[in-house]
Amino acid sequence: MAKRSGLGMALYVAGYDLSGDITALDNVKGGPNLLECTAIDKNGIERVGGLFSGLLGCTSWFNPSAGTAHDRFNNLPTTDQLVSARIGTSLGQPSVDLLAKQVGYDANRANDGALTFKVEGLSSAGYPLEWGVQLTAGKRIDSTATNGTGVDGTASSAFGLAAYLHVFAFAGTSVTVKIQHSSDNGSGDPYADVTGAAFTAATGITFQRVQTANNLTIKRWLRAVTTGTFSNAVFSCSVVRHLTAVQ
Repeated sequence: MAKRSGLGMALYVAGYDLSGDITALDNVKGGPNLLECTAIDKNGIERVGGLFSGLLGCTSWFNPSAGTAHDRFNNLPTTDQLVSARIGTSLGQPSVDLLAKQVGYDANRANDGALTFKVEGLSSAGYPLEWGVQLTAGKRIDSTATNGTGVDGTASSAFGLAAYLHVFAFAGTSVTVKIQHSSDNGSGDPYADVTGAAFTAATGITFQRVQTANNLTIKRWLRAVTTGTFSNAVFSCSVVRHLTAVQ
């Protein structure tokens, strides 16, 4: 994959596409907190890895319309929110997801008249910031049960996965999104459900995270599949292959 710019990105928050209101992603960072454990016989600082954490911050324009940035951020929700950035909106392109508590909604009116707001999400619910790949090309629209296109992970992995879902719009009874895998994109090894990688049936705008067992073998190819009774399901799905055993 060649080098690329940050053009054509997207930002989804708890089942809402806020991409058109975001002017910058200010902070996207995660990893273990470093714990200082320097002994008196050392001339430099010693550190060991502690709990994993994550932060995703953005700057938004002021847009008071329903379902846009101001509508979603101004009430400072106290529950966990799923914040997802998409590096491009094509199958297999990078994604970063964070279950987070919102911190702040700080306004700035510049001398040129621009009105912007700073928002940060800090990791919560016991999960860190996770980088993965997109199993939908940005937002996917299904009008009936559909098998998605496979995404090549280049090799199998042995420590399970986590998957993230935003449902932006829905009409019907319910839709279930699930992850399937195959060793050869279904040419000789039929796609089969990944155990533990089915989201709870959705009936409206929602967001979810699921995680499989941490010793589950995940085959090379993955795809997102929908089942249920519906006429319109607009959603985005991303997946993170775990490279080591996680809790």
